[in-house]
Amino acid sequence: MADIMIIDDHPVARLAVRMLLEKDGHTVVAESGDGLQALKTARELRPELIVVDLDIPGLSGIELIEKLRAGGYRGGLLVLTARDDEHYLSRCMAIGADGFVGKRNNLEELGDAVRAVMRGYGYFPLKRQDGSVSKMPEGEIAAIKLLSSRELQVLQYLARGIKVIDIAEKMHISNKTVSTYKTRLITKLELRTTLDLIDFARRHNLD
Repeated sequence: MADIMIIDDHPVARLAVRMLLEKDGHTVVAESGDGLQALKTARELRPELIVVDLDIPGLSGIELIEKLRAGGYRGGLLVLTARDDEHYLSRCMAIGADGFVGKRNNLEELGDAVRAVMRGYGYFPLKRQDGSVSKMPEGEIAAIKLLSSRELQVLQYLARGIKVIDIAEKMHISNKTVSTYKTRLITKLELRTTLDLIDFARRHNLD
């Protein structure tokens, strides 16, 4: 059985995960709904396993994983997210996550994932559920992979119609920095306007 930390900004989701984990005999040593606070708590407690959502304020789940691994955290990192698209799975694998579970699936799968990760195995069962092949242009898919974690997070917020000033507050950065990221996104993705960015993000399920 393991000491586990849950990171998700939805209290109901955290409760559901806690109940499932405790039912399996694990101990939830901490919970957090903010990426920055979660990073601090995780560094202090060093839990054996961290279950983290990708869509959290402060630091995104992807950034959190990157910073934990860069800081020497060697425990298990299990992503639990509604964003089960291939590019998220691939990015999480690349930055050091040990497992990836989609919230759209039965949450009971989380128990299998925890057991696999705690035994030293990776858990990445998610592929396109309908067996289809992505019809998105390969160049666009490759461009997404080249985005930094912060750029990807800004793109997600823009796609939801969130204003620059509000994005800055959510990410704990300045308005100017958000605008710089937006300019980089337009350049990297070879687009022209903010509307183009929003359309691009929604076509790739990044909103």
